[in-house]
Amino acid sequence: MTHGKTRALAQLGLAGLLAGCSIGPRDLDPHAALPPAPAAVRIAPIGGPAQATGETAVAADWWTAFRNPSLDGLVAEALAHSTDVAVAEATLRQAREQARVAGAALLPQADASYQAQRTRVSNALSPAVADQNQQLYTLHTAQATVTYDVDLFGLNRNRLRSARAAAAVQAHRLDAARMTVVANLVTAVITRASLAEQIAAAQTSIRVNRDILGKIQQRQRLGDVGLADVATQQTALATAEGVLPPLIRAEAQQRVLIGTLIGRAAGSPLPALPDMASLTLPETLPAVVPSDIVARRPDVQAAEAQLVGAGADVGTAIAARLPSIQLSASAGGAAQRFGDLFATGNPFWSLIGGITQPIFHGGALRHQQKAAEAALEGAKAQYRAAVLQAFGDVANALTGLQTDADALTAATRASDAATQALTFARRQLALGSVGSLQLLNATGADAQARAQLIQARAARLTDTVAIFQAAGGPIATPATQAPPPR
Repeated sequence: MTHGKTRALAQLGLAGLLAGCSIGPRDLDPHAALPPAPAAVRIAPIGGPAQATGETAVAADWWTAFRNPSLDGLVAEALAHSTDVAVAEATLRQAREQARVAGAALLPQADASYQAQRTRVSNALSPAVADQNQQLYTLHTAQATVTYDVDLFGLNRNRLRSARAAAAVQAHRLDAARMTVVANLVTAVITRASLAEQIAAAQTSIRVNRDILGKIQQRQRLGDVGLADVATQQTALATAEGVLPPLIRAEAQQRVLIGTLIGRAAGSPLPALPDMASLTLPETLPAVVPSDIVARRPDVQAAEAQLVGAGADVGTAIAARLPSIQLSASAGGAAQRFGDLFATGNPFWSLIGGITQPIFHGGALRHQQKAAEAALEGAKAQYRAAVLQAFGDVANALTGLQTDADALTAATRASDAATQALTFARRQLALGSVGSLQLLNATGADAQARAQLIQARAARLTDTVAIFQAAGGPIATPATQAPPPR
């Protein structure tokens, strides 16, 4: 090995050692304050099971706590066929490939080339061959080139950190997409089941009002009541019938939403959908620990990864204003015959080293650094906003569960009282000792109380979904789901 080659390799090794140093912001603390952990919650309403916060975080398959195999099957189908999840998965793959592209800049780049040239030149020109009298010749050239950008101040390493952070953001957004799809699906299933039960209650109310109308018309024919009483009951029947169409429309809309979430077109047959009676209200709620929420919520984790990426972008902008070193080496051969490419005298090689210091770019590099620093401050604010949103979601979900319990207690008492009042009114009607106004009030109160009771039960289920979603955490994919409990 010649002295020139030895010196070049020594310079390359020294540059590699210097490349270990990197620059960039050191303070990435967003200064997000955590609230105190809320007290343990126990909810025990009249007319429904009790609920209490446990000691463990959200399970990866939290929807199995509703203990409904049909629901588990719908969730598995949604995770496998949801278009939102498919988009998030493709975006994650793209981000990971881009990170690999950024990582390639840290390694030497090697290229090989071969060129065959057939040339005829004027005899007044000197050809690129040894024989000066030869104007027609073929020249074969083959060479390999290796280039390496010495990452002295961490330009490429910061770009790699930024790209990896972007991939981490997409990974957490994929978790968020899965959580959102599952939560929306479970909520839609609960809402549809509630609407189906409200439809059944409305149909019952219509039958009751028709039966009462028949009895009043019979009494009117006997002369016990007048046409005003008949008209009053006909109004009550029409009012009860008017409740039904909006419920049917809303239930159909929830079916379309469920189909969309599991990747089926509107009008396609759906799997068996759970009813309210088959959905078990989870009795154990996830632990609400602020540090766990920050560590598990996908949106908070995505904001943290964005913060890391913004810090790396600042380092990239700073390094762009500092000197850069480029090393390159090439070797090859040139000959008139292909077989003589590497014969004695034909091979060639070169070693080149260069350093570049930006001098004047119209202030572009300085402003790029300021822009990156502003983006870093924005990422810190976004992280704080994500943390605040997370704690706000948890607080709202807990408040919702507590008020749902109060609403269920009131609705249970109202339903029991209304049912009893309607029973008495119908008995009195049979005995001919009840007025139309009293009967109208009894039927209307019973229908309203039934609807409120159904809605109160559904609200507890949907707000339980909300607390699972608010507490966050990755969820099980179809390939990793445990079998549902029996």
